[in-house]
Amino acid sequence: MFDISRMDLMWVSFYSMGAMALAALLIYIARYKMPYRFVSIIMSIIAWLLLIFAFITMILVLGGSNHA
Repeated sequence: MFDISRMDLMWVSFYSMGAMALAALLIYIARYKMPYRFVSIIMSIIAWLLLIFAFITMILVLGGSNHA
């Protein structure tokens, strides 16, 4: 579907999984460990942006490659 090599798709998938893991960690810290409400909101916004980034990059990965 996309003109991306398979090796590049592998790296994109690693970035996507890393973004999801970092978002999960940020949400955990923001909800349970952060005593300051303002900082917690900022961390949650960053986590949501990371999740959106991960979703978009996973579309690339699931779309596959034209290289056989």
